[in-house]
Amino acid sequence: MGPNAGSLSAAAQQAEKLRMNGNKCFNKDRFAAAIDAYTEAITLCPNVAVYWTNRALCHRKRNDWVRVEEDCRRAIQLDNNSVKGHYMLGLALLQRQEYAKGIRELQKALDLGRGANPKGYMVEEIWQELAKARYQEWEHSSTKRSWELQSLKEACESALKEKYVIDISQREGFLDEDPTSHFEQLEALGRVFSKAAEDDVPTEVPDYLCCKITLDIFRDPVITPSGLTYERAVILEHLQKVGRFDPITREPLNPSQLTSNLAIKEAVQAFLEKHGWAYKID
Repeated sequence: MGPNAGSLSAAAQQAEKLRMNGNKCFNKDRFAAAIDAYTEAITLCPNVAVYWTNRALCHRKRNDWVRVEEDCRRAIQLDNNSVKGHYMLGLALLQRQEYAKGIRELQKALDLGRGANPKGYMVEEIWQELAKARYQEWEHSSTKRSWELQSLKEACESALKEKYVIDISQREGFLDEDPTSHFEQLEALGRVFSKAAEDDVPTEVPDYLCCKITLDIFRDPVITPSGLTYERAVILEHLQKVGRFDPITREPLNPSQLTSNLAIKEAVQAFLEKHGWAYKID
C-alpha cells in the first residue's frame, strides 16, 4: 500500500504540474502544446475529469468537434456534474445538427451551473448558446416542415385537378360541368395549408423583453436602482463613453449599481422556449 500510494501521489503531482503548464500554453493560444500537456496529465491520471475538459476546450478552439465530443463524454463518465463537459458536448452535438440532444446537454449544463455559481460567466454564456440552439432547432425543423407541407399541398392539388379532368371526361365531352366547386375545393385546400403553416410564422417579441436602447431582445438584462432594465453590454458602454447617468431618467448611475434582472431573463427564456423560432439571437 505504502509504495503504491506514494507512486500515485507522485503521479498526481506531476499531472497537476502538466495541467498548469497546459493552462499557460492555452492562455498564450498555443493549443497544440496545451493538448500535449493535458494528454500527458491524462496518461498519468486518466480519472480526473478536468484534464479531459481542458483538452476538449483546446479541441474546441481548433474546431475539432469530433475530439471535443470524445473528451467531453469521457469527462462526463468520470463526473456527471461537469458543467464544462455537458456544455461543450452540447455544442459538439449541435455541430452535427443533433439539436434535441445538444439542447438537452446545454440545459443540463445550465442547471448545474446555476446550482454551482448562479452569477458565473459560464451561466451567461451557456444561456445564450441555449437560446441560439433553440432557434437553430426551430429553423431546421421549420424548413423540413415547410418542404413537407409544400410537397403535400402540390400532391393534393394535383389529385384534385386529376379528379376534375376525370369527371369532365366521364360526362362524354359535355361542357355543362360547373367548375365552381372545383375552384372552391382548391381554395379550401389553400386555406387548410395556410393554417397548418401558421406555427412557422414569427411572432412579435413583447416590448418588456426588449432593451429600451437597442429595442433588441434581452440577452443579459440588468436592472438599475430606478427600476429600469437594460442590456448589460449596452448600458456599460453608455456609462463608459457617454457618462455615468441613466440614459432615460438621467439619474447618476455607476456600473456597480447594476444587478442581473433574473425575472426578465427567465421571461425571455420562457418566451424562447415557446417561440424560440420567433427571434434569432446572433
